[in-house]
Amino acid sequence: MSEAAKADTPFVTAAEEKVAAATQLQLTWWRFRKHRVAVISGIVVIFFYLMALFADFLAVTGPHSTDAARSYIPPQAIHWFDQDGSFKPHVYALKGRRDMRTFKLVYAPDPSDRRYLKLFAEGYSYTFLGLFETNRHLLGLDRGVPEDALFLLGTDQLGRDVWSRLMLATRTSLSIGLIGVALSLFLGILLGGVSGLYGGVIDTAIQRLIEILRSIPTIPLWMGLAAALPSDWSVTQVYIAITVIISLIGWTELARVVRGRFLALREEDFVTAAELAGASRLRIIFRHMVPSFLSHIIAAVSLALPAMIISETTLSFLGLGLRPPAISWGVLLQDAQNLQAIAIAPWLLLVAVPVVIVILAFNFLGDGLRDAADPYG
Repeated sequence: MSEAAKADTPFVTAAEEKVAAATQLQLTWWRFRKHRVAVISGIVVIFFYLMALFADFLAVTGPHSTDAARSYIPPQAIHWFDQDGSFKPHVYALKGRRDMRTFKLVYAPDPSDRRYLKLFAEGYSYTFLGLFETNRHLLGLDRGVPEDALFLLGTDQLGRDVWSRLMLATRTSLSIGLIGVALSLFLGILLGGVSGLYGGVIDTAIQRLIEILRSIPTIPLWMGLAAALPSDWSVTQVYIAITVIISLIGWTELARVVRGRFLALREEDFVTAAELAGASRLRIIFRHMVPSFLSHIIAAVSLALPAMIISETTLSFLGLGLRPPAISWGVLLQDAQNLQAIAIAPWLLLVAVPVVIVILAFNFLGDGLRDAADPYG
């Protein structure tokens, strides 16, 4: 090649060649990594879902284990070093005494009776990931049983360990959000896609249905649907019903977004080519049109997930959703409805902390995913 030809050839760096040859997934990941808040939020979300996955392993006592004598025990402090300065995490055993003014049993730590913490200790039996039966837990005591001496976040009115119940509640609430969003995503894309792609009478009918659902006040609608659930249903049946109810209410906003995009895309050449090639309507929707506005779907889902979790928590908090013996964030927060109970046991409000953290993490993660899903923007 002559010197003149080399001078006219545009200079392309190795980085530019790498970007040009990258897939959509690679471009999305490279851009997402630059969003530090979103990356941290993603780690937080993964941490909470791992906590939900291993909830029984992380619990220290049976979540339904009650004892009126352990009512409203405050959170215990973990002492990390022994008297000789060695690293030996331990808690002080609790000694009960009768308050002569109120005649209530009051517990106080006894520094002379140390209970050393032990990893992979034995406890109540459970099925690990649905695979096999075990009684091993991450944390326990080398002497005695956790039910008598280990209360990381205190106990409630019935003497149940708040930490153990919070682990199980995290699994329930996060799984409802995940399943509910999956159902809402499918309904929203399907009905919104059909509405925008077909138009005409089908579009009108679906849009009127959306308007009717969105015009009904949320709380009365929840109350009516919750009241329709048979009182003799099991915890599993109520869990499934609440998930479906939340999904049936939450799909409308996503359907509107999908419909608007489909109205703009249905006249594009690639849609016409797919129709001429004999592709079915469902294939055109899910294979050709949906990937073209993935960032919009990610934005909608990132907002829907925390909304689903808040919906379940609100329903259960108001007594319209899951009820005891089911355990969820909303069920645990029911104990915080009574001001007198809060005055006696303010640690019951600690259940609200993971709710706030998860909602914020999902919102920040959604912002990062929305920006990263359009790497050329």
